[in-house]
Amino acid sequence: MNPKKKFYETAAETLIKNLDKRGMEAYYVDNKDDALKMALRFVTPGSSVSWGGSMSINEIGLIPALKAWDCTVLDRTVPKTEEEKKEFFGKVAVCDYYFMSTNAITMDGELVNIDGTGNRVASLIFGPSNVVIIAGMNKVADNLESAVDRARNTAAPMNTIRLDRKTPCTQVGRCMDCMSPDCICNQFVVTRRSAPAGRIKIILVGEELGY
Repeated sequence: MNPKKKFYETAAETLIKNLDKRGMEAYYVDNKDDALKMALRFVTPGSSVSWGGSMSINEIGLIPALKAWDCTVLDRTVPKTEEEKKEFFGKVAVCDYYFMSTNAITMDGELVNIDGTGNRVASLIFGPSNVVIIAGMNKVADNLESAVDRARNTAAPMNTIRLDRKTPCTQVGRCMDCMSPDCICNQFVVTRRSAPAGRIKIILVGEELGY
C-alpha cells in the first residue's frame, strides 16, 4: 500500500473512534468513487436533499448523481432573487439530507467551519434531519488551533480566490483579519458534538478533496 494511503487509513481509524465519542457517525473510504457510493446510500427514496457550497462534493460527482436519484432535489443555484432565496432556504431548513464538507476537522473529532452568509453552517447546526459531510483526509488537523489556522489561512483564501472576491488574502496568501465587504470569514463555528447523536455523518476519504 502507498505510504500516504496507509497513513490516511491509520489516522482515520483513530479519528472515527473520537468522532463516535462525540455522537458523529463516521466512515472511511479509499477514494472518490467509493465516497459517492456511500453518500448515495444514505439517501432514502423520496427524501428531500440539498447541499452547501463545496468543492469536495463537486469533485466526487455528488450533485449530478443526486439529480438522477429517487429524491427531491433542492438546488441552491436555482433561486435568484432575495425573495426566492428566502423561500428556498426555508425548505432547506426542513430537508431530510444536507450535504457539505468541512473546512477542517481535528484528530480529536471537532469540526471547524468558516462561512460567508452563514447558510451552510446554519444547516450544520440545526434544521435538516441528517447532515452528511464529505471530507478528504487533507482536511484533518492535529488540534483545534491548527484546524482554525487551516480554515483561516488555507481554505478561506483559496475559496476567496475561487469566488473572485476582492480581499487582502487573495493578494498575500493568508488571512489578514480583514473587514472587507467581500470577506467570506463572517461566521466561525466549532462543532464539538452531534445532538441528537447520529445526525451528523462523516465520510472520510483517503484522497485530497477541496481546499
